[in-house]
Amino acid sequence: MPVAHLARYLLSALLLPAAAAAQVLVRGNGPEPSTLDPHRCQEVACGNIVRDLYEGLVTEDAAGNVIAGAAESWTRSDDGLTWEFRLRDGLRWSNGEPLDATQFVASFRRALAPQTAAPMATLLRPIANARAVGAGSAPPETLGVSAVDARTLRIVLDEPVALTDRLLLPIAFPVYLPALAQFGAQHTRPGHLVGNGAYVLRAWTPQATIELERNARFHAAGGVAIERVRFAVTEDAASELKRFQAGDLHITETVPPKPLAALRAEFGDALNISPYLGSFWLGLNLTRPPLRGNAALREALVLALDREILTRHVTGLGELPAWSVVPPGARDHAVPAVDAARWPRERREAAARERYAAAGYGREEPVVLELRYNTSTVHRKLALAVASMWRQTLGARVVLRNEEWKVFVQNRRARAITQVFRGGWIADVNDPLDFLATFSGSDNPLNTTGFADAGFDALLRRAAALPAGAERTGLVAAAEARLLAAHAVVPIYFYTSKHLVDARLHGFAANPLDHHASRWLRWKDPP
Repeated sequence: MPVAHLARYLLSALLLPAAAAAQVLVRGNGPEPSTLDPHRCQEVACGNIVRDLYEGLVTEDAAGNVIAGAAESWTRSDDGLTWEFRLRDGLRWSNGEPLDATQFVASFRRALAPQTAAPMATLLRPIANARAVGAGSAPPETLGVSAVDARTLRIVLDEPVALTDRLLLPIAFPVYLPALAQFGAQHTRPGHLVGNGAYVLRAWTPQATIELERNARFHAAGGVAIERVRFAVTEDAASELKRFQAGDLHITETVPPKPLAALRAEFGDALNISPYLGSFWLGLNLTRPPLRGNAALREALVLALDREILTRHVTGLGELPAWSVVPPGARDHAVPAVDAARWPRERREAAARERYAAAGYGREEPVVLELRYNTSTVHRKLALAVASMWRQTLGARVVLRNEEWKVFVQNRRARAITQVFRGGWIADVNDPLDFLATFSGSDNPLNTTGFADAGFDALLRRAAALPAGAERTGLVAAAEARLLAAHAVVPIYFYTSKHLVDARLHGFAANPLDHHASRWLRWKDPP
């Protein structure tokens, strides 16, 4: 073989494995997803995956803008109560079967049925009769969703809302009901899951990886550049960073708490930090002692934390100190003024000790609290810092409880053994009500604090019925003020999104909800 030919052969032999590996996009995804059933999905870990497996009537582009999804177009009546969606011609499920408007109707009915127990069902309650259907007091057929014909879906609302924002949520995605009837809870397993998105499920190794493959029957399959995607369970941010450095991950779910300047020096343009509609707080269980009925103790816990130190030295990646729940940047929202936020640290700490004493505690007789959090380097460091501040300022004794994600979520929701727990909310839609609704109704599965205030609930209902404007903004502000006055949570910071992204990837764009569907990503052309 001539030398030149031999050189080309050896070079191609060396490059082929790398080229083949580059076809698999490996994404860090945080904890093991609790489900791949879109109607039961409520956390980021499952949302990232189901947005690859399914598509709703509308979807998002890489920058987070609402664009046509399974529907090619839509119209809205002048009063904002009647919407019609025209489906694309020839839509199919990933198994090749046709997907029409009647199946969207059946999926909406299933999403809101009480037996589904969908945690995000409240966001679809503006649909006519959704509340009654969800309560089991009206049959599913009365839901305000109907098929005009095979390609036209009509949705009637009880109150005008930005419906397309809500249709981006997994709970509005269609589910292939024959698989649910045949396999029950196993309908989301490989070989059973039938979707309509850009990818199909090929493998699921618990606590390790979830493998996807491009869906050839997706209506825009020709524009999906990456053939295979692997979502990796990455609960530990430090380990995730090492995997990125070793080339085992192309996108990280987060970045460990290290000095920002050092991260930028090490990773340069691979470090992507941007504003994000997310809020981190510590929830307080108001249904059990010692926090039930003890507003003074709860206020002492709020006042005793130095958020500037926590965000500068513990999280350290551009997070904003928080004294409220709804993050700045939320649409039509007025950030409430909290007096304590303007006080010097010495005054806040003195006030915290006064409230602590009023609650019946002191250094001689300290409160003993459990602070529960899910497995994560960031959460552990923050919990340690919080426990230290409460001990130094108040003399409180804090016991840290670390739990695997699914166990943590179950305990948090049950409100049986929790006292103080890691909480927070990542926006599903750009609406301040999305944050506040998590505290509405004592029977709400998202209301992990057990906060119950009829006045708060009434303000939210009135605000939800109004279009954007000064009146709605005022009602939202009043509701948030009631929540903060009750000290149901300890606000700590507003999120930034933090990812390391392989320099060979195109299409990763910052957006307020931090959604990055794999269909928009592509490898740079080889040199």
